[in-house]
Amino acid sequence: MKKILFLLALFGAAHQARGQQNLHAPPPSVKPAKPASKRHVEENLPTHYGTASFYANKFEGRKTATGEIFSQNKLSAASNIIPLNNWVRITNLKNKKWIVLRINDRMHPRNPRLIDLSRSAAHRLHYIGLGLVRVKVEILGKRLPAHIIKG
Repeated sequence: MKKILFLLALFGAAHQARGQQNLHAPPPSVKPAKPASKRHVEENLPTHYGTASFYANKFEGRKTATGEIFSQNKLSAASNIIPLNNWVRITNLKNKKWIVLRINDRMHPRNPRLIDLSRSAAHRLHYIGLGLVRVKVEILGKRLPAHIIKG
């Protein structure tokens, strides 16, 4: 009997403490304050680090996973980690050069690399002679951000 009374008292104290904590929380009908300025606020989208390579010439003219025709002269990329049709900013960690492009293809499932770029994209990042390079890939979202279009 004493154990039951003790447990009831403990439960009551915990319930009362929880009620007092909720007194300081805003009611659910209160909306959070809007930012003071209307400047672009970037979302917290994932960033990946890994190895980049570039497509072999045998893929020239073939369809990508999105149905586009692959060309080494266009800026395009393939990744197994980043969802299709997402815009990404790829930075060569060796020389800090970067480009923005859209993921429009998938790599072979056993490919351990983070991203595979078209030859023109690899040329802009200055790693054609190296073959592979360490990169930072920032996901920008399904739509190209306005500050990138203007910039």
